[in-house]
Amino acid sequence: MAIEQWMSWEGGVDLMALTADNADGQMPNIMLHVARMVHTPVGSAPAGMVLWQPDPAAMPQIAGFVSSNREVGAYFGPNIFEGTPFENAPVLEATIEISNDAQSASARVTIGEMVFESHLSNIGELQLINRAIGEGGNMMPFTQQGLEGAAQTATLKVNGEDVPLILPSATMSGAPAALWAPCGIYAR
Repeated sequence: MAIEQWMSWEGGVDLMALTADNADGQMPNIMLHVARMVHTPVGSAPAGMVLWQPDPAAMPQIAGFVSSNREVGAYFGPNIFEGTPFENAPVLEATIEISNDAQSASARVTIGEMVFESHLSNIGELQLINRAIGEGGNMMPFTQQGLEGAAQTATLKVNGEDVPLILPSATMSGAPAALWAPCGIYAR
C-alpha cells in the first residue's frame, strides 16, 4: 500500500473524556489531542484537535483542528480525517504548550479567550503501538504507530475552573482515553 497522506508528532498529550453531567453519554464531549510539534507534508508546527462541548445536549462551543500555523492545521481534515465527521472541521488559531516528566504530562491550549489546561499523571510504561485500520478498536481511516503511555488520572481546567471528568474505557481509535505519546505517526 502506497502512503499518500501522513502526519507525525512529538510530545503528544491526549485526553478524551466525558463531563460528569454526561456520565451516560455514548460519545465524549471533551477532546484535547495536541502535540508539541506536528510534522506534515505542508510544514511543521504545534497542532492538534479540540472538542469542548460542556453541555452534551447543545452544539460544541469549540470544535476543530488547532495550530499556530493555519496551513498545517488545514492539512488534517481532508488528508488524514477524510471520510470522518472531522473531515470538514474548521481550523482555529491556537497557542499550544506541552510539558512532561517521567510520570506526568500537561498541555495548555489557548484559543482566543479560552484556555484549556490538561494534566495527566501516573503514566504507565511506554508501549509500542501499531493499530491498523479496523483493528484493535481503531475506527479511524488511518494506521497508527508510535509510543504511548496510558495515564491513570487526568484533570482539566477551562479558564482556570476545574472540570470534573469521566474517562471512557474505549475510544474511537482504540487508544486509552488519557495518554502521553512522545512520538507517533498517522498514515493512509
